[in-house]
Amino acid sequence: MEDTNREAVATAVQRVAGMLQRSDQLDKVEQYRRREARKKASVEARLKAAIQSQLDGVRTGLSQLHNALRDVKDIQNSLADVSKDWRQSINTIENLKDVKDAVVQHSQLASAVENLKNIFSVPEIVADTQVLIEQAELLEAHRKLMDLECSRDDLMYEQYRMDSKNTHDMNLIRNYFGAVQGLSDDLAKQLWMVLQRAMGTVRRDPTMLVSVVRIIEREEKIDRRMLDRKKQTGFIPPSRPKRWKEKMFEVLEGTVTTRIEGSQSVTREADKMWMVRLLEITRKYVLDDLIVVKNLMVQCFPPHYNTFDRFFKLYHNAASMRVQELAAEDLEANEIVSLLTWVLNTYKSVEMMGHQELVTEYDIHLMDPLLPQKVVDELLSKYVQTFTSNITGWLRKALETDKKDWVKETEPEADQDGYYQTTLPAIVFQMFEQNLQVAAQIDETFKEEVLKLCLKQMNSFLIRYREEAIAYKEDHLRDRQLPQCYVQYMIAIINNCHTFKESINSLKKKYLKSTEPTQNDAAIERTLNDVAKDGCQFLLDEVFLDLEHHLSELLTRKWLTGTHAVDTICVTVEDYFNDFAKIKKPFNTEMTSEAHRRVVVEYIKAVMQKRITFKNADERREGADRMIKEAEQFKFLFRKLTAGEETDRLCDAIAAIAEVFKLTDPTLLYLEVSTLVSKYPDIREEHIVALLAVRGDASREMKQMIIETLNQNKPSYAGNTQPIFKDINVPTVTMSSSMAATANKLLK
Repeated sequence: MEDTNREAVATAVQRVAGMLQRSDQLDKVEQYRRREARKKASVEARLKAAIQSQLDGVRTGLSQLHNALRDVKDIQNSLADVSKDWRQSINTIENLKDVKDAVVQHSQLASAVENLKNIFSVPEIVADTQVLIEQAELLEAHRKLMDLECSRDDLMYEQYRMDSKNTHDMNLIRNYFGAVQGLSDDLAKQLWMVLQRAMGTVRRDPTMLVSVVRIIEREEKIDRRMLDRKKQTGFIPPSRPKRWKEKMFEVLEGTVTTRIEGSQSVTREADKMWMVRLLEITRKYVLDDLIVVKNLMVQCFPPHYNTFDRFFKLYHNAASMRVQELAAEDLEANEIVSLLTWVLNTYKSVEMMGHQELVTEYDIHLMDPLLPQKVVDELLSKYVQTFTSNITGWLRKALETDKKDWVKETEPEADQDGYYQTTLPAIVFQMFEQNLQVAAQIDETFKEEVLKLCLKQMNSFLIRYREEAIAYKEDHLRDRQLPQCYVQYMIAIINNCHTFKESINSLKKKYLKSTEPTQNDAAIERTLNDVAKDGCQFLLDEVFLDLEHHLSELLTRKWLTGTHAVDTICVTVEDYFNDFAKIKKPFNTEMTSEAHRRVVVEYIKAVMQKRITFKNADERREGADRMIKEAEQFKFLFRKLTAGEETDRLCDAIAAIAEVFKLTDPTLLYLEVSTLVSKYPDIREEHIVALLAVRGDASREMKQMIIETLNQNKPSYAGNTQPIFKDINVPTVTMSSSMAATANKLLK
């Protein structure tokens, strides 16, 4: 207390010191004193109120404790009285045991009396109930069955209460009501039969289905009541719980499964389209049944059954089991496609589960997939393997069929523009198109995969196509009379390459989203170009085989005296190119250019072979004039074949050689040869030697001087012009030692 007083005094001193720090504050001492007095009075008042409140609470508590003490004493006195009375009545309670037994017996007798009518009429009620079941009066039959079961269960319960170990009396009651269990089983069979035919029943007589559901609901309530009583007493009647609700859902599930599995009406042996028919029947059954469930059956079941959701899942699970069974079979390629198309596309489309009448009731996106992704991948892989094997066989068969046409005695068909063609490209790409359309039904990714597979097989096929075209040419060369339409079918083979290119580009444009080239594009393009190039070469070989005799007459003594070799060559080439006009561009243009080059090359080869050596200036002039004339003939011919395009350069080589022969002054020979070399820089020394040898008047020294001078001043070959002399070889001849030394020097 003293510490508290000292602390209070110190605090007060500190407060006063704080208020009187300046001299002008002394004038307010009275004001400060009154303010502090008011605060003190206020604090004292609050303390008095608090103390008074505490005192009132203590007074009230003491009063209640006194009252509780009195109550405890009263209770103790009452308990003492009760204990005294209980001790006095023990003997009386023991004397009432007989009364208790009499009460239990009275209860059993009362139950027996209550069920007496049913007990005596059990056989009659059983018979009536059996008749009602047979007449499908299910509600009435169930009412009577419940009465019988109630009588039996009450009697057995009372017996259980009286003596639970008395099995003899329990069996006596059970045997007396033995027929009741049979009635229950018969009624259950009727219920399951109605549920198995629920789809038809709900259309024809929905009240029957409602009655079945009501009966099952009644049994469910009885089951719950019996189970509750078992928890309290330990007694449960025979055949309880029946669990008919669970059985009902099992029956409905079995009905749905049977409905789906029973949709297969044909087999593969009877109908190749069995899979399509099966899936279409399944689609129709599922859709029709679910619409019936939504519009009719839902009204026959209590709302808490979630009838539509339950049936939706049942049909989904049944369909899933069925398609998995189908997927496990040894399916053909078309069957795999039909199954996957149905599973991946049709199933969730508006034609089935996505139908407008169903989507409002169930979110199809919540459904599990019909087939696991692993199974889908396995089916796709199997389809690719089967398709690869099939398409290889189809392509081989198509090529064999086309080869049979090559030996026909009739010309191949022509398209609307008059170009020869065979049916091979149409057959191949119709086959590709059909398979791509089928693959597109599955999904876009698989469609592109099939297209790439087609292109890969196409490359292998074109390699075989080229080999067969080469074999076709070789067979023809063994007997040029056969086949009769060799030229026309070789033209068709060339044109087919153009058609193949167009068809491939069309397929890629139609079925590939990406414009990026595939890994097979370059190989296919190269192989098609090789086939077309080979075909053009084979046809030119055919032409030059016919020209071989006439070409051998060029630059000979016979030619100098006058022959019609070039006339015949031009007529033959023009005649062939009337057929070659049925070759599509750009192959016909390239072929015309190659024919032009080969004619000129063969002509120059005739010069280089030194079949003739001019004896004098007159012969040189006559030969040169003939060469210039024939060069003009070639120009005219190929201008005509190329529709006026520039063709002079190649033929001008003949005229340039003719000018070397025509020159009368040998001293100017070097200038003329230099002009020839400047125009055709691919000319070689052996060509010049051969020309000078044919001219016949060049001395050994002049030849050596011309060659050495040209070797020193020879222009470089840029390679940007078409070479003429590059592929022309000069036959080897015996040379003098000086000429050999000069040639060796030039070669070095």
